[in-house]
Amino acid sequence: MAVSADELSAPLGQKPARKRRFRLPLSGTQATAGVLALVLLGFAGTAIFYKDPMGGEPITRVAIKPPETAAQKPTTPTVDVRHGSADAAKVATDAPGQKTITIIDGSSGERQNVIVAADGSERGASEAAPSMMAGIDQKLLEQSRYGMVPIATGALKPVNVYAAGSDADRAKAMKTPSIAIVIGGLGVGAAKTNEAIMKLPPAVTLAFTPYGSDPAKLVERARAQRHEVLLQLPMEPFDYPDNDPGPQTLLASATPEQNIDRMMWHMSRFQGYVGVGNFMGARFIATDTAMQAVAKEASKRGLALFDDGSSSRSAAPAAAEGLGLPFMRADLTIDATPSSAEIDKALSRLEGLAKERGYAVGAASSLPISIEKLAAWAKTLESRGIMLVPLTTAILKSKSS
Repeated sequence: MAVSADELSAPLGQKPARKRRFRLPLSGTQATAGVLALVLLGFAGTAIFYKDPMGGEPITRVAIKPPETAAQKPTTPTVDVRHGSADAAKVATDAPGQKTITIIDGSSGERQNVIVAADGSERGASEAAPSMMAGIDQKLLEQSRYGMVPIATGALKPVNVYAAGSDADRAKAMKTPSIAIVIGGLGVGAAKTNEAIMKLPPAVTLAFTPYGSDPAKLVERARAQRHEVLLQLPMEPFDYPDNDPGPQTLLASATPEQNIDRMMWHMSRFQGYVGVGNFMGARFIATDTAMQAVAKEASKRGLALFDDGSSSRSAAPAAAEGLGLPFMRADLTIDATPSSAEIDKALSRLEGLAKERGYAVGAASSLPISIEKLAAWAKTLESRGIMLVPLTTAILKSKSS
């Protein structure tokens, strides 16, 4: 057996000291983890300190070829669309010098129209013709901190400009027993709102709450079908807040300034309405100072005031009368008991009142049974010598009676 020199020279009974080998301070696993940590820190630093205001936003890029000359053949615009999960785009011709690009969301099926001018600039569908502001007189709009709200300009008032029906119809109504119907609670729930818009005759007035994802679109659809439109203001009921009408509710305990500020928020949600009415609000509408402030603001803005008749102690009639404000209070709620037989009875009472007094006004909700019964009833009304009219026509007739 070979013996090394170190072993021969070592003291008896002792083993020679082993030489230390050079070792890295970190294992391979620890080194890999460190590199990954540095990479993650780099990404985090970029996300925190690099400001890109458009980061993550959907992008639409449109390239439009120059307008063709008479000698050129028609050319087709090219479209490059990146919009989340959008998987299709359609180009349609609008007015001269414009193109409409319909972007279809692949996950929800939702469509969004983008109008592209001949110069390649892009506008939202709400800025193009026909627009969501179609038929809205810009002179009757005023900028508020919440957006555009209606305003009267001299003798020009929303209650007159946006009133439904023709002069001939109004003249006929003055000589004929007339009934106005106001359907409330619309705007929340597109399906039931569209059902009311399409199934009910144009003479039925539709009242919209300020809520819902896009009340302006539904209101414009109603106006396109020649319905007269009201804005319902959420007002405090007696059991508030257990029974809460919604955000920005007008409160009987709030100051007039606070309630008018909330009213401005509601009025900015959509345009084209002839007046405002209550949404719930038994406590509020019975509070004189609160209703005086609302009536005064409505008068200033050239709007009518509608009371759905749900509160027997309403201060709205006195507030409106003191200001000479166009006003109407519903005579009864048609679907207070939402059954076919009870709705028929209520409609019969309205007919009797219209023949006796010359006009009558009924309020109803947007329940399916109410819509169905009213649609069928309206078709037979003329045969009984009674005319169905918008709310503003009933207001005019009440003043002439």
